Amino acid sequence: MCADASSRVGANPRGPLRACSLAVRDHLTSFIDEAGAPPALIVGLSGGADSLALALTTIDVAARAGIPVVTVTVDHGLRAGSGEEARRVADLATSLGARGVVETVAVDGPGGPEGAARDARRAALRAVAQREGAPILLGHTMDDQAETVLLRLARGSGPSSLRAIAPISRDDDGVTWLRPLLGLRRADTEAACAQAGLTPVEDPTNDIDGPWRAADGSPLRRSALRHRAIPALASALGVDPVPALARTAALCAADDDALAQWARALADSATLGEGYDSEKARPSLAVSDLLGAPRAVRTRALRDAARAAGIRALSSAHVDALDDLVVAWRGQGPIDLPGGTASRVGRGANARISFVAREVGDPTAPDPT
Repeated sequence: MCADASSRVGANPRGPLRACSLAVRDHLTSFIDEAGAPPALIVGLSGGADSLALALTTIDVAARAGIPVVTVTVDHGLRAGSGEEARRVADLATSLGARGVVETVAVDGPGGPEGAARDARRAALRAVAQREGAPILLGHTMDDQAETVLLRLARGSGPSSLRAIAPISRDDDGVTWLRPLLGLRRADTEAACAQAGLTPVEDPTNDIDGPWRAADGSPLRRSALRHRAIPALASALGVDPVPALARTAALCAADDDALAQWARALADSATLGEGYDSEKARPSLAVSDLLGAPRAVRTRALRDAARAAGIRALSSAHVDALDDLVVAWRGQGPIDLPGGTASRVGRGANARISFVAREVGDPTAPDPT
């Protein structure tokens, strides 16, 4: 008979198992101190070492606090026998003391197999979290953080993107995502599972020669980073790059928070008030206030104002065009944005940047095809 989580972890665990347990306990304590004790905890459990170590220690910590745990194992249906494998993982979670459930999803969205699977998995987790009224715990580690930083560096990202994976994040729909293991390494979770006598599931999609490929037939980008780029960096630099990359994410997060706070203050002072641009109550920012701010702050304020108007998913080209309305005005505009437009209206001290969201079914909207 399989021992439950608390029996496997023990009263005084050592080594990597202790590190995982303390990380989960400290993270949950901080969350509960701020938000209160949730009715349950949702753990995303693929069966791999990271999520299995997370599930084990979360079930143990939660049991001591009297909080039930629901593990969610998502069957993507992309491999033969995946449903049976998902059921075994859920049964293991049940034996450890959780309520193990399997969610079957269809992977048919945009972004290739990796992106579509991630979106389907997150949607399944979100649905369970909303049903239970509970936060979701994910098993991302420092290694995942380093990989994410490198992927975003390759796209030419700034601090907002290079902050990478947040320890705690909240969606607009109120769902909270917790990542207690970001300070630990993948080797820690593997060793913790071994200490507890648990055998993780090996996912072939994580292999460099796995069944999923990029559009050009090469390995998936994250797999290539994991198996080739990071080892090459370690060899070239003579030092493990993962802690430094994770530290970069933390520093960018702090800088981004400061810039965002400054931008909110700028937007508040520059906002001309509802109804300033006629009966449509278009959000408007005074150009004179924006001109005195550094570009990094100014563009954040413009992006925030666009978001307040219901205009989202702005690219760097959109942001550049918005900023040109402020600092390189030559009579251009209106600027077409995803879901709306922005224009410079008025002259001199009365000049302002005005945002208008496009109504659903607007005949002036660009044809998406």
